Amino acid sequence: MTLRGVRGVRGVRAVALAAAVAAAVTGCSDDGSSPSDAVSKAASAASSLASKGTDAVASATAAAQDKLNEFKDGVNAKGDVDLGAVATDGDGRATAKFTVTNSTDSAKSYAVQINFRDKGGNLLDTTVVTVDGAQPDTPKDATARSNRDLDGDVEVEVATALRH
Repeated sequence: MTLRGVRGVRGVRAVALAAAVAAAVTGCSDDGSSPSDAVSKAASAASSLASKGTDAVASATAAAQDKLNEFKDGVNAKGDVDLGAVATDGDGRATAKFTVTNSTDSAKSYAVQINFRDKGGNLLDTTVVTVDGAQPDTPKDATARSNRDLDGDVEVEVATALRH
């Protein structure tokens, strides 16, 4: 499903590139600078925005790892998670519903890391959702929500699922 709303890192790069090309082609500048100055400024702005996007992914990844580290003695339980399709919530964030079905004989808690990726496989965002009190053989629904607005076609995957 296509997510719209605000530009992601790719959208920002495209806009900055278009601005740089337009400035270079027209040679116009309000401050008397040359077209190459305008191109340089646009490239710098695009690089800065791309860096902020990379920083956001790095921050989300670190936060996800911290949350997973809190889950002591977790057992790999990716097979207990059934992931749904990507949607967009009212705030423009990517969401993915998933269901945990506890395959043990007693109540368990889960920490599920969901990765949001573009069609090229690039990591856009990640989040960890805790599902507490999952009863044996009883499906329990949860929803993962991106930490920021994502642009373009977004896919989701279960990166990690720990049960304890």
